[in-house]
Amino acid sequence: MNDLKITSPVLLLLFLFFISCKNKQLYKSPEGYNINKPEKFVMKSSLREISGITFIKGKEDVLYAIEDEAGKLFSLTPESDNLTYSKFGKKGDYEDLTIVNNKMVAVLKSNGSIYMFSVNEIGKEKIDSVKEYENILPEGEYEGLAAYSTKLIALCKNCPGDKEKKEVSIYTLQQFPGDSLTVTNTFKVDITIIQTKDENGKEKFHPSGIAKNPVTHEWYIISSVNKLLLILDEQWKATAFYPLDPSLFKQPEGIAFNSKGDLYISNEGGDGDANILLFRYQK
Repeated sequence: MNDLKITSPVLLLLFLFFISCKNKQLYKSPEGYNINKPEKFVMKSSLREISGITFIKGKEDVLYAIEDEAGKLFSLTPESDNLTYSKFGKKGDYEDLTIVNNKMVAVLKSNGSIYMFSVNEIGKEKIDSVKEYENILPEGEYEGLAAYSTKLIALCKNCPGDKEKKEVSIYTLQQFPGDSLTVTNTFKVDITIIQTKDENGKEKFHPSGIAKNPVTHEWYIISSVNKLLLILDEQWKATAFYPLDPSLFKQPEGIAFNSKGDLYISNEGGDGDANILLFRYQK
């Protein structure tokens, strides 16, 4: 009888644990990934507001990041505590960054301004040779920036002309001799494929990050507002969307791939710690 009294609570706890695991919702994943089981790296307090991440091709042992408030480029190794930074600008609302042609760092501000400097400047305490392109993009709120060959791809989170349930504006920019940066094209992406709602029950899509998958050549767009991953083909046609587990993706703002196709997504910390989630590509 004594043995029964001792083991019954244990059996009950094991039963409840089994039921909770069995009932945990599994989210559908893009081919080659399991978005339910990431490797998780907790960030230091200086990156609590992490908003953008990227790699330099051929040097992918280091991840580069920015955060919302400080004009600092952070260099980090997710698996370790190694973290350094180079200051490139004043305080401001910095949202994303990318590497253009493996030569230039480009940083996007929420108001559509872009800051560029050479990758050779990374590591300096203060970067002085920064080219500032103030409000180069039309009025709106911007959070996504990616590079494609020698061009920049800027993604609008909230633009006056966009119908939030149907389309998103994208701008392409190119740097010409003399260091001039020019908008060379603009187009809208049809997002009517999306059929999901945010936490308030509204159908909204306000993208917060963009990156190109080097293996499949698809564009991945992440939305923090309604915890969503949207995939587009090379012609910018939306082909699939994937709701994200809010218990894993607290505030997904940054997205990047390494050359092997491994997917990295960063989450702002809010009241807790920020993190980076790694989803390894499985062929």
